[in-house]
Amino acid sequence: MGMERRKFRTKAEARQAVWDALVEARVARFPFPTHGRIPNFEGAREAAEHLLAHPLFHKVRCVKVNPDSPQKPVREALLRCGVMVLVPTPRLKGGFRTFDPAKIPADKISEAASLGAGARWGEEVPLEALPPVDLIVTGSVVVTRDGHRCGKGHGYGDLEYAILRELGQPPIPVVTTVHAMQVVDLFPADPHDLPVAVIATPDGCFEVPLPPEAPSGIDWDRLSPDAMEAMPILKSLRDLRMPTRPKRS
Repeated sequence: MGMERRKFRTKAEARQAVWDALVEARVARFPFPTHGRIPNFEGAREAAEHLLAHPLFHKVRCVKVNPDSPQKPVREALLRCGVMVLVPTPRLKGGFRTFDPAKIPADKISEAASLGAGARWGEEVPLEALPPVDLIVTGSVVVTRDGHRCGKGHGYGDLEYAILRELGQPPIPVVTTVHAMQVVDLFPADPHDLPVAVIATPDGCFEVPLPPEAPSGIDWDRLSPDAMEAMPILKSLRDLRMPTRPKRS
């Protein structure tokens, strides 16, 4: 049972309602507490299976997947299918890592897809060497059937997409796996929000007929000095995009 008929005045209100509902229905899964994170949920593996059966995955070579627990089955399944997985480090402090299934023993793929121990199987990759990304799987706290999405509220998913666009990558389809209780009717959206084109739940998968427009790059004016300090990748990106010109003599 979802929450499709629920309308919320703010994203914070929508997040709180979803976190509460998952806990009260006893479908939230480790790690706990559920509140304040991309929530893991009962049926995450089934949702991943529905998602990977979608035609968008038929010819992918590299997929960016968030590092959160509910998307571990997605990361694992992609690696077992021979697809390279690009994973952002938590809070983007260490940039991105690539996980190449050709370099991971078959009996270590589950470990490589995990949050902690899996890091040893990934390779840090500089911005200028990021591979072309065919598809993005993002974690969500709340989504709507018309493609609006919100995460924990820190904006990392939005920023990761914007970084790829700043590097010259074309618009990339974005998909997500959630519990049905994370699907609501309405919450207010912002222009920089990352929309989703396909939503998979443990019960099935459905496409968004006309997803909202995704951000085309970073709004540098919105970034605080603290954000630039906390995420060195942003300074590297700014230097790549706007290299310092030599002073005239």
